[in-house]
Amino acid sequence: MNHKLRLFLTAFALFFTTMLHADEGMWLLSTLKQLNEADMQKMGFKLTADDIYNINKSSMKDGIIHFGGGCTGEIVSPDGLILTNHHCGLDYIQSLSSLDHDYLTNGFWATARDKELPAPGLSVKFLIRMEDVTQKVKAEISDTLSEADLQAKLPGIYSKLTKEATAGNEFYTADVRAMYGGNEYFLFVYERYEDVRLVGTPPMSIGNFGGDTDNWMWPRQTGDFSMFRIYTTPDGKPAKYAKENVPLKSKYYFPVSIKGVKEGDFAMIMGYPGRTDRYATSYSIENGLDITSPSLVKLRTKRLDVINNAMADNDAIRIKYQAKRNQVSNYWKYFIGQQKQLKRMKVVEQKRNLENQFTTWVNADKKRRLHYGFVMGNLQQSYDNARKYAKLRVYTSEALMGTEILRYAFSFSALDKALNEKEPNADDIKAKAAMLKSRVEDYFEEYDAGVDQKFLPFL
Repeated sequence: MNHKLRLFLTAFALFFTTMLHADEGMWLLSTLKQLNEADMQKMGFKLTADDIYNINKSSMKDGIIHFGGGCTGEIVSPDGLILTNHHCGLDYIQSLSSLDHDYLTNGFWATARDKELPAPGLSVKFLIRMEDVTQKVKAEISDTLSEADLQAKLPGIYSKLTKEATAGNEFYTADVRAMYGGNEYFLFVYERYEDVRLVGTPPMSIGNFGGDTDNWMWPRQTGDFSMFRIYTTPDGKPAKYAKENVPLKSKYYFPVSIKGVKEGDFAMIMGYPGRTDRYATSYSIENGLDITSPSLVKLRTKRLDVINNAMADNDAIRIKYQAKRNQVSNYWKYFIGQQKQLKRMKVVEQKRNLENQFTTWVNADKKRRLHYGFVMGNLQQSYDNARKYAKLRVYTSEALMGTEILRYAFSFSALDKALNEKEPNADDIKAKAAMLKSRVEDYFEEYDAGVDQKFLPFL
């Protein structure tokens, strides 16, 4: 591996930048070679697209993990050692903490492999491959389908493709994702590891220095990291926790450099989850600025007031609610900052300028007017209609679902639907009931009815 490469990992898909020039955007791993490699190398990238993504030999994709469902981690040793954010590991650190062993406050460091702590409920995934399945999906649909009919049909198509991709391997999972507004479809196949153990974490005073849960600003002033390790069977296969399991033999890992960076160094970001709102219209952004974001901030401020007061008064509640508090706070901070920057950068005005250019381009050609002349008018009308219900949607999700016991009750809706089918599927009902039962104990271990009862009245 070329040690001149500085790799930074965050919750974005792929992004290239240098101090002198930035190519801003998100790129798909499987298309890097044909679409991005040459430009990357002009910017100073010393490797190849195959060094990032290759399904036939080890590459960077084998050192990047989808951590716990919502974060990125990177493998930094030949023995499966994971480095991820402190706030990403927090939920699992919390689940291992108690009044007698308060790893949140005091931190934790395993002094030997047999001292590493199994993290309940934590699994990680490696990307095995991705495949363009556009033709397979489009063979099952037609251009005449309404949007509602299309959305109703796609889950069945996705299910068929994912079942084919994971057949015969209980630790494989797969997703199909629509890209470019449904013009292309990609299948992602992952391998899941379920024996993951806590190796080390700094105390909250370092990992969450200043008390402001935030991964939206730079430079960071926190020691925002935690460390875990993946374990496998002795023959190297994924498995559930067992005492005899051994550390993963990493296919690829990233040595940690403390040399720092200098102006002009090439840098890229690679990780999970990957999505972007870069194609949002001016109408969408305007609705967010006027209604959605202010409502979210208002309601989350109230939720945080309740949680913070309860945590300050009771150490047991502090341990139960630390991760929940950070989850609420994270996007609370995001929406505050987003509003400021969208206004400061005059993004609505920039978008309208692009939309006006598009309209001018359409109107310059009779054929284009026929095909695209209705687009901007229809979009504006749709967002005007959506605007009437924007606040209602926010209050429904943030207020009602912010009350934990109501959100928990809602998790039974799939079972309720299965029970009320015209021809109930006994195996499906049994599986859904088993899943709900498996979650009960963990749920109520991190639940306090007194705190929850304070949410509903004011929300």
